[in-house]
Amino acid sequence: MIDKEVVVETRKLTKIYRDFWGREKKVALRALNLQVRRGEIFGLLGPNGSGKTTTIKLLLGLLFPTDGDALVFNMPSGEVRKNERIGYLPEESYLYRFLNAEETLDFYGRLFNLDPALRRSRAEKLIETVGLKNDKKRILKEYSKGMRQRIGLAQALINDPELVILDEPTSGLDPLGTRWMKDLIVKLRDEGKTIIMCSHRLEDVQDICDRVAILSEGELRKLDSVKSLLEDVFRLELRATGVQLNDELRRDLETILAKHGGKLEFIGHPTTTLEALFLRIIEESKAHPGRRYMPEKAAPAPVAAEKVPEELKTHIK
Repeated sequence: MIDKEVVVETRKLTKIYRDFWGREKKVALRALNLQVRRGEIFGLLGPNGSGKTTTIKLLLGLLFPTDGDALVFNMPSGEVRKNERIGYLPEESYLYRFLNAEETLDFYGRLFNLDPALRRSRAEKLIETVGLKNDKKRILKEYSKGMRQRIGLAQALINDPELVILDEPTSGLDPLGTRWMKDLIVKLRDEGKTIIMCSHRLEDVQDICDRVAILSEGELRKLDSVKSLLEDVFRLELRATGVQLNDELRRDLETILAKHGGKLEFIGHPTTTLEALFLRIIEESKAHPGRRYMPEKAAPAPVAAEKVPEELKTHIK
């Protein structure tokens, strides 16, 4: 029975690279079994050489499996028709450097046989969405790495895909751009799109992914929701407001926890993340232009007593 909620499925998917004589050279992927459901952000994690890029290429039909199956929209991954419903942003966007943003999106819209009026309206909307409205007439050769990443995402969305595959989507982006990219990915999910995302930045995956698959040496090592993977069931976290930390509170908590067989490991004030702090400072600077950080005034250094020359000492006496 076909499950319409499963967008991507792999069954014992295996890819072995061989040398000229057919001898096994590298097992890039071994017996991968996973499902990606409609409307979720699915993260692929793993070190270099773990099989992430090979998995993506197999799903796109750019590689053929040695064994097993890869299904996208319940079609074999080698079926070209499925690609009309997929948007793909590679880690390095190989775009034409001498086209501007409008010409780039028009070119990719033509590949999907989009009506000219629809191409123009989608291109205009996407250019604004990715924040390149003021640079849409510049050729891509003049773009920074972050700007190329933005126009790369726009071309991945020109066909209004159901499945969006992103390989290192925050690569080359500053913290503001990274936050923007993550918010946009969440927005795409909320619009009903399915996202598969590869990233080396663990904080990005933790922030927005619903489920995560961890690959190592071509094999699936872990697959679960982010919450389940990160939850430490052997520790209990307590948060409270309206109370000051003091010795009496610490003793009371230690007594209560000891009664239930536990031990107080740490009590203190919570911390934020560097990303959250950075974004808050930037927003505050926009709200209060001209305000700058002034370090606390240091106490004046003690003035050393002047040394009296030896020849004057006799006259002083």
